[in-house]
Amino acid sequence: MADSTSLIVNKETKGGWNAAVFIMVVEMTERFAFYGLASNLMTYLTNELGQSTATAAKHINTWLGVSYLFPILGAFLADSILGRFKTVLLSSFVYLLGMVMLPLSVTVVAPRLREEAFFTALYVMAVGEGGHKPCVMTFAADQFGEASAEEKATKTSFFNYWYLSIVLGSSIAVLALIFIQERVSWSAGFSVIAGSVGIAVVIFLIGIPRYRKQVPVGSPLTRVAQVIVAASKKWRLSTTSPHYGICYEEGTEEDKSLESTNAHLLARTNQFRFLDKATIIDEIDNTSNKSRNPWRLCSVNQVEEVKLILRLVPIWISLIMFCATLTQLNTFFLKQGSMMNRTIGDHFTIPPAAFQSVVGVTILIFIPLYDRVFVPSVRKITNHHSGITSLQRIGLGLFIATFNMVVCGFVEAKRLRVARDHGLIDSPKVVVPMSSLWLLPQYILVGIGDVFTIVGMQELFYDQMPETMRSIGAAIFMSVVGVGSFVSTGIISAVQTISKGHGEEWLVNNLNRAHLDYFYWVIALLNAVSLCFYLLMANRFVYKKVQDKGGDAVEGEREE
Repeated sequence: MADSTSLIVNKETKGGWNAAVFIMVVEMTERFAFYGLASNLMTYLTNELGQSTATAAKHINTWLGVSYLFPILGAFLADSILGRFKTVLLSSFVYLLGMVMLPLSVTVVAPRLREEAFFTALYVMAVGEGGHKPCVMTFAADQFGEASAEEKATKTSFFNYWYLSIVLGSSIAVLALIFIQERVSWSAGFSVIAGSVGIAVVIFLIGIPRYRKQVPVGSPLTRVAQVIVAASKKWRLSTTSPHYGICYEEGTEEDKSLESTNAHLLARTNQFRFLDKATIIDEIDNTSNKSRNPWRLCSVNQVEEVKLILRLVPIWISLIMFCATLTQLNTFFLKQGSMMNRTIGDHFTIPPAAFQSVVGVTILIFIPLYDRVFVPSVRKITNHHSGITSLQRIGLGLFIATFNMVVCGFVEAKRLRVARDHGLIDSPKVVVPMSSLWLLPQYILVGIGDVFTIVGMQELFYDQMPETMRSIGAAIFMSVVGVGSFVSTGIISAVQTISKGHGEEWLVNNLNRAHLDYFYWVIALLNAVSLCFYLLMANRFVYKKVQDKGGDAVEGEREE
């Protein structure tokens, strides 16, 4: 059994938009349910279950942390044992079970057991998320081929509209479900969530005849370990020595099946040359009467798979600060808005959280513009199927995020001046007479930055991972969001400690006496440093190269 994942493909009847649209609807519905629960979970835990703010926050963080840990396990199972289709199907049923348990915990369960039942439902959902999150996007992307520039362009459009469907689902949830939960009842809100997931499962089942499916054929992580071990055993040998040969063909029965699948063979590259030692055929390999020992001799293709993963590591590191910046959307942005004038007319007041919908609306507008206007226009100049490469797209988003934090700092500095001018420094509960519309630019810039960076990240970590490990690639992409959240917490703690040590703490409860503007500028500076590191790594990045039928190397993306 090979350590690869093969695609069962029939281009006449399988895959394409006719299949992907079913999966996109499923993901949109799932995001609707997830954000409909997560966005208002703090209110339920504190108001309905009677938990303190600190306790509720810890429970939410723990639940989210588990939800982002399980995708690593789910991705491994998908790529090595179950395949992405079966993993999505099974995890969807587990996720639906958790969702059904939510309204039951509010209505059927006795009050004294309600809290335990509710958290049981949450963690059943977390298990379902573990299989769903890393696999559903890669399974949808698998519906598109990569054999021609036209197919690659279609796949790029897919990633744009995939993110668009996620934003659409989450935006509807923020605007609609919160109203149902608070104005009607929590049981009604949770029932709507459970019903939406049930509909999603039915839609996914209807699309089964249209899907291209993967056959799991062993652990891809074993292939990685084999390359490292084999290279270590031959660390004294040289790949340029005329006395040794190079293993180009898959030698074991497990590896040979790769050639019979639609997985592309990778061309040899010059990065991480130490790993090339694993391909050297020495005296021991030549004298062996048995089939080659995969822990001592690996093919060029297997070595290049490991190189693909290593190339993504510095890119992953350079994106942590961007994800740390995104956390400000749900924290200090809201606190800012709560202290500014949010009234429209004489009676209507905009809730601070409602400004998050601006991000969603911005994305809904800009993704079609990006796909239908920006890409075709730039494609005429660059001759690149996506207009610009994934790395260039991410880089633009990182620059926008850095610029945005500078803008945030200036807006907050103006708010502080208005508070001082009106004598409100020690009156944190009094609304500062400054329109909250001043916050619109920073919310809009968050949306524009996401169109470039988030979608670019999804595409990069799908396209540049080995075809046998694309679910794991999606899990790695998601993990940077979790790490960014932890980094943001660390930055806040460091800023508090350092500023307090110099006599004036920047982040106090009274924002009128705080220096949130300084904090934003620190974030901007860290983003700028991270952007410079990213540009250095991106400039050295070598895109995946595959062999055509003649054995020549063909780049997956051009760097220029």
